Amino acid sequence: FSSLRTAEDDAGYAEMAALMDDLARCQPGYLGHESAREGVGITVSYWTDEAAITAWRRDVEHAAAMRLGRDRWYAAYRLRVARVERDRRFDD
Repeated sequence: FSSLRTAEDDAGYAEMAALMDDLARCQPGYLGHESAREGVGITVSYWTDEAAITAWRRDVEHAAAMRLGRDRWYAAYRLRVARVERDRRFDD
């Protein structure tokens, strides 16, 4: 999920983001997520399968947050669903 925030209305955004973070962690199939924001925001969430992704998208509280995002907090966004084929890591 990549997004461009609106400049006008920030009220409630941080609280909603924290609520969605907590809610996602409780969902069956949730594996974790990573986020960064420097102008454009990027959040990548990881799920066991497409059924878990669909269930998250259909969650009532998440759906309400998505509507608020479109109405108040995001000027634009893009959602991509992709499969991770390989994951490598380097730690210094």
